[in-house]
Amino acid sequence: MLKIGLTGGIGAGKSEVSRLLVSYGAILIDSDVIAREVVAPGTEGLSEVVAEFGEQVLLPDGSLDRPRLGSVVFADPDRLAALNAIVHPRVRARSAALEAAADPHAVVVHDVPLLTENNLAPLYDAVVVVDASPQTQLDRLTRLRGMPEPDARARMAAQASREDRLAIADYVIDNNGPLTALEPQVRAVWEELRARAAADGE
Repeated sequence: MLKIGLTGGIGAGKSEVSRLLVSYGAILIDSDVIAREVVAPGTEGLSEVVAEFGEQVLLPDGSLDRPRLGSVVFADPDRLAALNAIVHPRVRARSAALEAAADPHAVVVHDVPLLTENNLAPLYDAVVVVDASPQTQLDRLTRLRGMPEPDARARMAAQASREDRLAIADYVIDNNGPLTALEPQVRAVWEELRARAAADGE
């Protein structure tokens, strides 16, 4: 099994790279998706979040009010640490279970937005970074996602720098251009990863 960490700044186009890798045969373990699952209604994770932050972080239907919780934790590092202490161990456990269930010869791609920030590169056989310039990121966030520019800049500033991400990359996929330019790059990286997985499995 070849374990790959996939990361990139907000608006870099990581989800499109994930989609392409899955279409070629990769097994995707998406940290963002799992982070939502572990605090879904009825979970122990959600009960702990409510115990920590109060009923005001719930919507009327009993699900988590993410914008409200976000406004609390992103303004206070201690509160963010408290939330991470609830969510992160559950995400790690679920990710490990999914990985353990994968074919031993598979290429398993862990989509981890904060891979660089949390110094997780050593956990993987290789790190793939989806790279885009800050100008490209800002354009996508404001034009395609409708995010106000100050919000977009704040989200970008809260992440690791482009230089820090590139410093841990084993493979860099340049996503400053159109989708037509992206696919050949992703396929080339996939062929290398598949060859490495085959060699490791021999």
